[in-house]
Amino acid sequence: MSKASTHVPYVVPAVRSAVRGRSTFDRIRRIGRMPLAEMAGRGRQEAAKLFDRVRTVVRPANPAAILCDHASRYADPAVALAILRHDAPSRFFAGVEDLQYAADVTDEHRDALLSGAETILQKRFHLLGYRTLWFGDPIDWHLDPVRSRSAPRVHWTHVNPLDPAEVGDSKVVWELNRHQWVARLAQAYAASGDERFAEGALAAIESWIEANPRGIGVNWSSSLEVAYRIMSWSWTLMLIRNSAALSGSRVTVVLANIWLHASYVARYLSFYFSPNTHLTGEALGLFYAGTLFQEFREARQWRRLGARVLIAESRSQICADGVHFERSTCYHRYTVETYQQFLLLAARNRVPVPPDLGDRITSMSEFTLSMQQPDGMLPEIGDADGGRLMPLVERGQCDPRGVLAVSAAMFGRGDFAGAAESMTPEVPWLMGEDGVRAFEAAAPAKPASSGSHVFPSGGYAVMRSGWHRDAHHMIVDVGPLGCSFSAGHGHADLLSLECSAFGEPLLVDPGTYCYTPETEWRNYFRGTAAHSTLMIDGRDQVEPAGPFGWRSKPRVHIREWRSNDEFDFIDASHDAYSGVTHRRRVMFVKPDYWVIVDDVEFTKDEKRGSDPYRVELGFQFAPMFVAVVRDRWARAVTPAGNTCWIGSFAPAPVKAQVKNGELAPIRGWISTDYGQRTPAPQLVFSASALLPWRSITMLIPQRGNRLGVPSIEPIFDDHNLPIGVALENSRESIFVDESDIFRSRDL
Repeated sequence: MSKASTHVPYVVPAVRSAVRGRSTFDRIRRIGRMPLAEMAGRGRQEAAKLFDRVRTVVRPANPAAILCDHASRYADPAVALAILRHDAPSRFFAGVEDLQYAADVTDEHRDALLSGAETILQKRFHLLGYRTLWFGDPIDWHLDPVRSRSAPRVHWTHVNPLDPAEVGDSKVVWELNRHQWVARLAQAYAASGDERFAEGALAAIESWIEANPRGIGVNWSSSLEVAYRIMSWSWTLMLIRNSAALSGSRVTVVLANIWLHASYVARYLSFYFSPNTHLTGEALGLFYAGTLFQEFREARQWRRLGARVLIAESRSQICADGVHFERSTCYHRYTVETYQQFLLLAARNRVPVPPDLGDRITSMSEFTLSMQQPDGMLPEIGDADGGRLMPLVERGQCDPRGVLAVSAAMFGRGDFAGAAESMTPEVPWLMGEDGVRAFEAAAPAKPASSGSHVFPSGGYAVMRSGWHRDAHHMIVDVGPLGCSFSAGHGHADLLSLECSAFGEPLLVDPGTYCYTPETEWRNYFRGTAAHSTLMIDGRDQVEPAGPFGWRSKPRVHIREWRSNDEFDFIDASHDAYSGVTHRRRVMFVKPDYWVIVDDVEFTKDEKRGSDPYRVELGFQFAPMFVAVVRDRWARAVTPAGNTCWIGSFAPAPVKAQVKNGELAPIRGWISTDYGQRTPAPQLVFSASALLPWRSITMLIPQRGNRLGVPSIEPIFDDHNLPIGVALENSRESIFVDESDIFRSRDL
């Protein structure tokens, strides 16, 4: 019997799993399009699940037997400890090989590291957006303390991690079980020599192993989370390898469980479930196991499989212009971290990689630099869950300086070094003394370009007045929702705006808040009403299909991009609203103000009706004072005391309102970290409009606290459609026609 035919009985449940939750028509269509290789692959995984369930019941994992069968050298505790201390360091990151050097160089963040470790020893945890979470003593590894719910101790195939009634918020549970905080204890030991931290790290791992038998519970229900533990335990073992607390017998128990983890990941790679950052994170976990623990019989297989997946996914997940295909700044940064570590480990272990992989990561770093706001942070575009690949330094989820510093050292880029502001601790931890020297040789400098740039594949236009701290900066989203197969981490924010003025965030993305536990809030934060774009008839641009899906994939078309010393200009449209097209044109008149032109009109083949549409033009501000001062004008005052005027000119009547922390319906909220939300003003211009309809919005930042409304008058055509504005103080006018926006100066 052929290998493929042995799994025929499992193809049916595999297909059923693939189409669960879809309509009958969608199920038939999905099955019809499923390649035979995918059906066979799903069948093999279904067969493996059944085998795992039986094996878990009849044969609990035996660490000694695992090592005897799969790594005979590890079976001797003394030999295993000797390998860990003397052979393994040269396979791992350079900063970990020379622990004394890394500890000395990272002294600047030593106090924060030790303080955080003390909090961890008290079993208080800072996870995602939550502080001092308590999971009990001993730790309940299945508990979501935010919602006081503990996941069932059943085989992982019977656990639904997306069901809050069953597990609470799996993100909170998984964040504890990633054990990145265990690696932080190990860092504290490396920096201080305090044996309490090494003992605390080992005790936590041993407690986890006892409470999470192979295959039992929510902590085995995601291959990505299993891979994260491989990485955390790898860092932990290497950082405490010389500790008196680390005996040979303790090492062998951890090594046996690393084999269990790596074998699980290799069996259940997310080729079909989440072929995005889940798949690359899992592949990196396999590469870790295959390079660091080469004594395992399967190590070469893990190493090759991990490398093959990472190389292949770099070509499908990274757009031609360096944007990650999820269109999320959080997952973009996470992907840069993933490939930085892969390249560094590959170089240390002489694993060949294609030359163009480094070019792709350089392009991703260039996009990160372009999106970086004048205050040094990234905007929160798309989903952000607060997670990090390996948080060697405690940073906010929008802080890209660590990845930029490592890219500066890896690729010798002075502009990356300048954006990082200084050498960050990630460089010595990952790259050791050579990395520090490489960063210093990169000669931090400002980028040579003006900073305005379009990313046509990724779908972003960046407008910038300069690279100084008090610059103006705007991002226009002119791309799709997210990745092609699900857009699961994208938001319904087509043609939305992010803006900083005088270096301060002004218009912001609302953030994410949560994934699964609160459906109404999940849909709000990723919905159109929460973003600085246009909404028609109170409908999202796309209807949600579960917490990580959408029912359609609207098209976005970039019509034109121009940039020169005087202005930047982007023209784009989308077809998200059936029968109606939203077109947005944005001009940045450098360095003074923005002109935003929104047109709503019927598509060419749509039958014109006589009923009006409700049009809402929203602008979500960061927390600050915002008030309507006239029907067409609102005034915002930033925390630093600067003023921004925003005025919208459209066919009357137009109603201007500021919504702040409203609940019925939800409007005027932002989330700066997972699980946290706060009121923030949202300015909404609304109108009942016959199509075609147009508005011209002026966004004018001014230094200081200004009270006088700008002297600007709209210009309308014979059909009451705005075709321009006259700026009386500057004696110039802005005109709009069907194809362009242009300036005219009075002589």
